Amino acid sequence: MTVEAEQDSLTFVSSPSYTLGVELEFQTLDKESLNLAPLAPILLETAPAILRPRLTHEWIRSILEIRTGICTSVRDVENDLLQTCSMAEELAADNNCLLYAASLHPFARSEDQLLTNDIRYERIMEELQIVGRRFISQGFHVHVGMIDGDTAIKVCDRIQPYLPLFLALSASSPFFQGEDTGLMSYRTKLFEALPLAGIYQEIGNWEKFLAEIKLLKDAGVIESIKDLWWDARPHPGFGTIEIRACDLPTQFGDILGLTALIQCFVATLAESDLPAVVCNHQFLRCNKWQAVRYGLEGNFFDPLGFLGGGNMSLREAVLRLVQKVQPMVQRFASERYMNMLDRILKEGPGADCQRRAYAENNDFKKVIKQLHENFWA
Repeated sequence: MTVEAEQDSLTFVSSPSYTLGVELEFQTLDKESLNLAPLAPILLETAPAILRPRLTHEWIRSILEIRTGICTSVRDVENDLLQTCSMAEELAADNNCLLYAASLHPFARSEDQLLTNDIRYERIMEELQIVGRRFISQGFHVHVGMIDGDTAIKVCDRIQPYLPLFLALSASSPFFQGEDTGLMSYRTKLFEALPLAGIYQEIGNWEKFLAEIKLLKDAGVIESIKDLWWDARPHPGFGTIEIRACDLPTQFGDILGLTALIQCFVATLAESDLPAVVCNHQFLRCNKWQAVRYGLEGNFFDPLGFLGGGNMSLREAVLRLVQKVQPMVQRFASERYMNMLDRILKEGPGADCQRRAYAENNDFKKVIKQLHENFWA
């Protein structure tokens, strides 16, 4: 999965089945004020050579993306991130910076942020205007290797109804610009304001996907596949399906647990005979809203019947999904990582942790300090 391949044509580069790549978008904070600070360019410039391939810039200068190499297992992901994140934290400390894991900063102002110097970002910002200026969120993306394009599309179509489960487990953006939004994942609503973002139409197969991309490019709607900000999408240059619906979890163990669940579910769908059913998009929107608003306390309707059908809580849906993917858990020896989800199911995702911390002291800076200290817990 090289950068050159990523920027190449839409030829699907076959990957060994179910390999992993993880991308974490950390906030860069001033160590004293704990506000967002445009320090990512400095960190990228001063990073040691061994670390540079794992770091990249993002939309605004107060986001530093850390990404793994190609990993064959969640254990590889763990070892990769342990080394890279630890080195990145040391680099940040040397530059009076903290790396903070959550999908929205609780009190930073969008008008204070600086755009990264990048021709593509400048083009997009010119188009988006205030929508783009308010988009100061961070995400967590998981790539899973697919043997071919048709398999990637098969999974992409069938996984969409269940993406709210991953969002509910990862929700970490309740505060925005000093206000409690009342949502568990306000990042999602900011993201959905972008064109071609969020829920997507069922695709069918790789040939139809190529035809749609050609249609959109010929019409000038997109310049490349990277302009499709779907909640999940095939990534032909990497040979993966990329799950993009999640907030950035606030604890390292949550990242590993979610990565394990995603890998096991993607593999289960890739090898299943679950029929291709066009899902009513009102169900998709409703399920996603329940995750955005209530997290694990929300309701979930199982439109494809994979989890038994009918209505249930999102927490119950997660528990049923964990049971359904047990054969893949055994195959990938992921039991330890799947057990890491127990903490989220018991204590709630990062949004709940932030609200509890704020209720204790009514101070956003103390919330940040507490979550930062607990990242490796």
